Amino acid sequence: MGCFECCIKCLGGVPYASLVATILCFSGVALFCGCGHVALTGTVSILEQHFSTNTSDHALLSEVIQLMQYVIYGIASFFFLYGIILLAEGFYTTSAVKELHGEFKTTACGRCISGMFVFLTYVLGVAWLGVFGFSAVPVFMFYNIWSSCEVIKSLQTNMTASGDQICVDIRQYGIIPWNAIPGRACGPVLENICNTNEFYMSYHLFIVACAGAGATVIALLIYMMATTYNYAVLKFKSREDCCTKF
Repeated sequence: MGCFECCIKCLGGVPYASLVATILCFSGVALFCGCGHVALTGTVSILEQHFSTNTSDHALLSEVIQLMQYVIYGIASFFFLYGIILLAEGFYTTSAVKELHGEFKTTACGRCISGMFVFLTYVLGVAWLGVFGFSAVPVFMFYNIWSSCEVIKSLQTNMTASGDQICVDIRQYGIIPWNAIPGRACGPVLENICNTNEFYMSYHLFIVACAGAGATVIALLIYMMATTYNYAVLKFKSREDCCTKF
């Protein structure tokens, strides 16, 4: 076997679907965790400066956000290891399915491990659908604040009416109690909030974090298809009456 044929054989054993899914998963988790962590810090700063001047009113929220930041560290570490394990499992099953290293051999333990990865990937896929939906909530909140500021700017530009009556009440979202002071911002105060660097950065970072969560969902869907296919082929080829070559 020449060098060219050997390279072609090695490339044939690369699990391209798992490779693409791993790159997409790493990118999505990195965007979600990195941008989400910074955006949560900026959100706390905005609340403390403009919507809840009393520390005791948002003490619980600060603790929850700090806990979420620690959870983000755990998510990043877990998916880094899980992505590498799934990629290694993809190399193993692809080589076994294509019989690149001699006669096809598999064990019940190997099929059980592959089935476990299929089940775990499905569970993680459903869980990340929830994470993706949850990450859209702060984007919706910041979009409402931004759109209110745009209305104020348009009124000032056209000189049709005053924007003092346009307000945003953060208390209606349930993140701070109803007795929080001031709890809302109106007119020029609201416009000044939108012009701060914390608001601009947090808004766009939440958008990127939501996109990262969506990319992770797509990566897990690709993992699902790849692991399910490999497991089905391994189980079928392990039958004694199987004579079909895939």
